[in-house]
Amino acid sequence: MQWFAGRGHAVTGVDRSPEAAEAARTHGTVLLADIEAGPWPFEGRQFGAVVVTNYLWRPRLADIVSAVAPGGVLLYETFAAGNESVGKPSRPDFLLQPGELLAAAAGLRVVAYEDGFLAGPERFVQRIAALRPPAAPPGAPPRHSL
Repeated sequence: MQWFAGRGHAVTGVDRSPEAAEAARTHGTVLLADIEAGPWPFEGRQFGAVVVTNYLWRPRLADIVSAVAPGGVLLYETFAAGNESVGKPSRPDFLLQPGELLAAAAGLRVVAYEDGFLAGPERFVQRIAALRPPAAPPGAPPRHSL
């Protein structure tokens, strides 16, 4: 949140921890919600950028992808299978399987994807940058800015 807010973007975050939510409020709007046990707090809303780091709750993957507005971007990075060999998280529930993030972003245009090992600190991750194409005028080919 801080990085985007520092560059003049309006930001909205969500956390279930009152302490984390309060700390983040200086950077934008923060909703206090448990998105694993409660309803999706952004139903019907879309954002120009959706950023997720070090978080995986498979029942919410479709909601997260749906929250990307036309012309918007999804930036997602979290732990992947193999991480159990170097530390935590180590439970399969919290580790993406090969290609799982790609499958979750189906319908978006993937512009970058990585699945592998990072050193310092050692971890296995998957990360993706994907765009939801903007609505093209009728009869016009889609334009993907480079």
